[in-house]
Amino acid sequence: MAIAKKVKACIEGSSWIRKMFEEGERLRQQFGAENVFDFTLGNPDVEPPEEFRRELRRLAEEPVPGMHRYMNNAGYEQTRAAVAAAIAGHCGKPVTARQVVMTCGAGGALNVVLKTVLDPGDEVIILAPFFVEYKFYVDNHGGVTREVWTDRDTFQLDLAAIEAAIGPKTRALIINSPNNPTGVVYPAEALCALGALLTRKEKEFGRQLTVISDEPYARLAFDGHEVPPVFTCIRNSVIATSHSKDLALPGERIGYLAANPEMAGVDLFIEGAVFCNRVLGFVNAPALMQRLIAGLQQVSVDVLAYQRKRDLLYDHLTGLGFQMVKPGGGFYLFPKSPLADDVAFVRLAQQHQILLVPGAGFGAPGYFRIAYCFDEAMIRRSLPAWEKLAKDVGLG
Repeated sequence: MAIAKKVKACIEGSSWIRKMFEEGERLRQQFGAENVFDFTLGNPDVEPPEEFRRELRRLAEEPVPGMHRYMNNAGYEQTRAAVAAAIAGHCGKPVTARQVVMTCGAGGALNVVLKTVLDPGDEVIILAPFFVEYKFYVDNHGGVTREVWTDRDTFQLDLAAIEAAIGPKTRALIINSPNNPTGVVYPAEALCALGALLTRKEKEFGRQLTVISDEPYARLAFDGHEVPPVFTCIRNSVIATSHSKDLALPGERIGYLAANPEMAGVDLFIEGAVFCNRVLGFVNAPALMQRLIAGLQQVSVDVLAYQRKRDLLYDHLTGLGFQMVKPGGGFYLFPKSPLADDVAFVRLAQQHQILLVPGAGFGAPGYFRIAYCFDEAMIRRSLPAWEKLAKDVGLG
């Protein structure tokens, strides 16, 4: 069966994450599941909080009439109001249900926002290292990506590099904090400096620049810190997020987009987003999940469990000589590859039954990603294999 040449090329050059996950299936058959240490896919093994299960049981036992029918393409008013109240409480801005559209996960939200704001040929700045799907999402809607590196020592925003990349075709910039794959959290000072920079550039080029803040890990912040709200720093900003990570519901595809109520033309943007949510084929976010998460906006999985796993791996691997920035949130580590060729290093790790993703998969050759959203017992079992791997590459 013939497929488009463009799609064929994308398949061949796209997801290292999936490629390595599939390699894990082969190794598990060969060595047994307990002897394979798969750190590839950010698919949390934790279960949703008890509050989610209680609400699911309640809805199953006391169904609301019409609860599985279509609703407004923006989603249930009650759910949108609950989401808006949570955002408003965090950022201090008057966010209402009117500025919220429920979506099919963060991926759905990102695609809806991009379709809403992009004309063919418009440029979207993405910050390396980046979630690889950003490039495909932008391309979906006729946009062109401009890759800009963050600071290579800290992975923090490089404002000078961002400023140099902004031109007359720039329409949007995607930020992701805590970041996938680095785990870095952008501080409020950096976000406010970015906001000031974009305001200057909007005046220079006479066009609105929208910051799309991809926030599925926003509640997974460590060491007692909170992820600063983007709305307090950047006027023309939109949140795209989901409950895949904070409620451990990745397969339920429930998320939302929220526009800063002070954004220029916010009412028209929301009107466009509702239209795009429909015509992209999403139609509306899953009805049952919308009802479930309405009352769970202050609930999340045990963040301390992720912090313990971060500390376990970070302390052990840095003790072996691996170099990396300590993550402030999320559930990934992004060390430098001890070999110049990160793909070769990942292949070597497979010989110790350790499955990793090369940094090339995130626009960052020379690094590799470790997802640690897995059973702590598996992580502990892997430590001797890490020690052998470190010895193989001359660390320690």
